[in-house]
Amino acid sequence: RQPPSWTRWELSKPWGTCLRLYSEAFYEQFLPAAPAPHVSEANLSRLVLLLKRLDIADMGQCDFLDRPAPESLMQALEDLDYLAALDDDGNLSEVGIIMSEFPLDPQLAKALIASCEFDCVHEMLTMAAMLTASPCFVTPAARSEEAAALRRRALLHPDGDHFTLINVFNAFQQRECRSGGGGVSEGWCRQHGLSGAGLRLAGVVRAELLEVMQRIELPVSPPAFGTDHNVLNLKRALISGYFLKVARDIDGSGNYVMLTHKHVAHLPPHCCYVVRRPPPRPPPWVLYHEFTISQDNCLRVVSEIQPHM
Repeated sequence: RQPPSWTRWELSKPWGTCLRLYSEAFYEQFLPAAPAPHVSEANLSRLVLLLKRLDIADMGQCDFLDRPAPESLMQALEDLDYLAALDDDGNLSEVGIIMSEFPLDPQLAKALIASCEFDCVHEMLTMAAMLTASPCFVTPAARSEEAAALRRRALLHPDGDHFTLINVFNAFQQRECRSGGGGVSEGWCRQHGLSGAGLRLAGVVRAELLEVMQRIELPVSPPAFGTDHNVLNLKRALISGYFLKVARDIDGSGNYVMLTHKHVAHLPPHCCYVVRRPPPRPPPWVLYHEFTISQDNCLRVVSEIQPHM
């Protein structure tokens, strides 16, 4: 399973049996192990949702190229059940069928569906696209990092990172309209430490999501971003999909315990609650998009919520 060995085998056509012998010391030192298959480490909720949509009920009989752990499959089923995507028999519910129409993680698909109830579809489409596309924030050159951080600060939203993403997308779209898609918007992106390619991809993803909603005849509310009522409704829609990704500040210093598995994590350096000047007090309760323990033990894309939501 060592990549260099496989590469040499691929080049040794015509087909046949190829045996390559190495000493154990050479094998361990010079031939790094192949990385673990993505399916063995990723969240399988999206995969299981698609298999359910294809009426593949017994996933234990699926001929996976790399079989995921049974615990991962069970966790995915449990997550889908929490999202009301499954009925009492373990088949897709009506909500689950609608969720499977979207090329999104089930949690984000559920939040998008919930936005129909809370009349904030226009903004949730933007949020879903920004969370799905390539990261829009890039590290600027050292000589311009401070200036880019200062300009980016003007795009921060006081209610959290999710809303900052909408601010960034809307500002970029306005620049694109003014410049006709030319180099003016690219210069603006460089000044703010943003990726023009990532933001354009978000626009494409948003258009695709809107097309799906129109095809399955879900209501699309008019834009209302900026009002307190709209912000509250967006948070309610997010909680509908991400209620398992909630964390509480345990000591008032930004140390957050995640309610699902009691692990303590921190706010990332680029979080709006860290970047704002003067920095505000860390919110007592937050909803987060994802968590990366392997990199820096930080929550990703964080917004304040209230327990009564």
